[in-house]
Amino acid sequence: MEKALASVYIKKGEARALKAGGLWIYDNEIDRIDGAFENGDMVRVFDFDGYPLGSGFINTRSKITIRMMSRKKDTVVDEAFITMRVRNAWEYRKATVDTGSCRLIFGEADFLPGIVIDKFSDVLVVESLALGIDRWKPVILDALKKVLAEDDIVIRGVYERSDAKVRLQEGMERVKGFIGEPFDTKVQIEENGVKYMVDVQDGQKTGFFLDQKYNRLAVQKLCKGKRVLDCFTHTGSFALNAGIAGAAEVLGVDASELGVAQATENAALNGLSDRVKFITADVFDLLPELEKKGEKYDVVILDPPAFTKSRNSVKNAVKGYREINLRGMKLVRDGGYLCTCSCSHFMTPDLFIKTIREAASNVHKRLRQVEYRTQAADHPILWGDDESSYLKFLIFQVCDEK
Repeated sequence: MEKALASVYIKKGEARALKAGGLWIYDNEIDRIDGAFENGDMVRVFDFDGYPLGSGFINTRSKITIRMMSRKKDTVVDEAFITMRVRNAWEYRKATVDTGSCRLIFGEADFLPGIVIDKFSDVLVVESLALGIDRWKPVILDALKKVLAEDDIVIRGVYERSDAKVRLQEGMERVKGFIGEPFDTKVQIEENGVKYMVDVQDGQKTGFFLDQKYNRLAVQKLCKGKRVLDCFTHTGSFALNAGIAGAAEVLGVDASELGVAQATENAALNGLSDRVKFITADVFDLLPELEKKGEKYDVVILDPPAFTKSRNSVKNAVKGYREINLRGMKLVRDGGYLCTCSCSHFMTPDLFIKTIREAASNVHKRLRQVEYRTQAADHPILWGDDESSYLKFLIFQVCDEK
C-alpha cells in the first residue's frame, strides 16, 4: 500500500508566483507541514484555508522547497504520468522546431521541474538539478527513448552533465558521466545547414547552446559578401552561420582556447577555413584595440555569457553590457548591423533595451530596430514562470548621426 502524502499548507497571502502560473514554492511561504516525508518525496499542497493547490516534490534543504508537478488535487505521479509529460514535450517539439538537435525537456516550462534534456543527433544529454525529479530521471529517460523510437529515432547513448553548483544547494553531489554504455562524446550535428562537432563531455553546459538556433539563422541574411565580427563566439556558431551565408570575411573571438580550437575545427568541417578565422582574446580588451586600428565591420555580433546570475550583481552587469555594446557600435560601419543579446533572466528586456539606448547615445549612433527575438521554441516561455524567459536578441541597423 502506498504511503499517504504529507500535506503542506501555505501562509495566508503567500505563493503569489505559484497562483500566477509558476511552479515554485519558497521556504518562507510555508506555514506548516502535516505528516511524515523524506526530502524528494511528493507532497500535497493546500492554501491557508485548505483549498487544494496540487502536488509537488519537497526538499527542505532548498530555498525552493516545493516544485509543483500538477495543479490537480488527486494527481498520482507515476510512470504513466511521466510518460504523458514526456510525450507532450516531444509532440510540441515536432510541431515547432527542427528536431535534428533540440532541447527535448526544458524543466518547468515542460511541467517537469528541475530537469533539462538536450538531443544532439542520436545522443541525449541530461542535466538534473532538483532532488525530487532526480529520482524520476531513469523513468524520464526510458520514456523519452520509447517515445522517440515510435518515430524511428534510435538513441545510441546518454551522457549526464549534472555538474552545476546549484545541485549542492539541493543537498546533491555534482555528477558527470555516462548513463548506460559509453560512447564517443564528440557528436556531429547539423543546424541551419552548418555542421558542428559538439563535445557533450567537456563543452559548456550540455555541450552546445541550442537556444540561439533561429537567431543564428536570422543573422545569415545580413552577411552575404560582408565583413563580420563575432564576439564571444564559443564554438563558432554565429561566425559559421555568417560564413555559410557567404560572408566575405569573418573573425570570431573568444577567451576560451578550447572554444576557439573547436570553432576552428568546425570551420574546417564546413569548408570555411579560408574565410572564417578565430582568435583567442578577451573581447573587452580587443574591441578598443580594433577601434584604435580603425577597423570597421558590416556586421558585429555580441553573444556574451550571462554577466549576472543574481539580482545582486545586476548593476555591474549593466556596466558590462553598456561597455560591449558601446564598443561594438563604434566598430559598425555607417548603415551596418549590430546583433546583440543577453541570456541573463535578471537582465530584464526593459533594462537591456535601456542599456543599449544609453550606449548608442554615448557614441552618437542612431539605432533602427530590425528584429527583436527571444529563445528558440524548444525553450518555451511558460507564462507565470518568469525564469523560463531569459534570452533577449536584438538586431539593429547602426547609423551615424548626420
